[in-house]
Amino acid sequence: MTSPDDDLEAELMALADFVDLPAAPPPAEVAAAVRARIEEPSPEPAPPARRRPRWRLVAAIAVVIVALTAATPQGRAAVVHILRLAGIEVRVGEQGAPPATPVPLPGEHEVDLAEARRLTGFPVKVPAALGEPERVTVSDGDRIVSLFWADGVRLDQFEGLAPYFVKQLREPWPENVGGDGWWLAKEHTLSRLDRQDGSRLPLRLAGPTLIWFDGDLAHRLEGVTSKERAVEIASSLR
Repeated sequence: MTSPDDDLEAELMALADFVDLPAAPPPAEVAAAVRARIEEPSPEPAPPARRRPRWRLVAAIAVVIVALTAATPQGRAAVVHILRLAGIEVRVGEQGAPPATPVPLPGEHEVDLAEARRLTGFPVKVPAALGEPERVTVSDGDRIVSLFWADGVRLDQFEGLAPYFVKQLREPWPENVGGDGWWLAKEHTLSRLDRQDGSRLPLRLAGPTLIWFDGDLAHRLEGVTSKERAVEIASSLR
């Protein structure tokens, strides 16, 4: 029988598959900092804290690794797989080739908002800053709901227990917006990751996107070019 520590160790080992570190030794400052940390007296044990979702812990460690490796040109060149969060995998360093024409999600079909809420089984929310969507679809066996507005604005909501979307982009790096939000400022290739065999189906060239998480629900807001406006819309979800 495995313990929680065994599970965490396995997840951290799996994380290595998504982060390639430079072969060069760490800078002297890093070594000194590590040495100083080891020599510090052990603090008094803190009271047990409420356990956070495991994917958040792994994602936080990934963010630390990104911050360290992105600090040098060698690190930026070496890192390709950066973030694997609930439902969305972000890869910086490989752009990918989008299809000539956009490809719909598997089984995507139009419904009204009430039907989408009934079919998906989770609380589908609407941003008050945008009002009622002009169009609603469900896809992937009714596991993803997509809301559409004018000018290419789109909000996808789905349970993010396993990666489903893959985003391939060049620099700039994704910008952390709050605890669970990430802003992708440039166009990037969006693909669908097959849940069974892990193959990727390119869907389209996506515009600037804000991705964030609310519990186990993943959200991606696409088509809003201003980060501040995207955050405002996300904060108005009701």
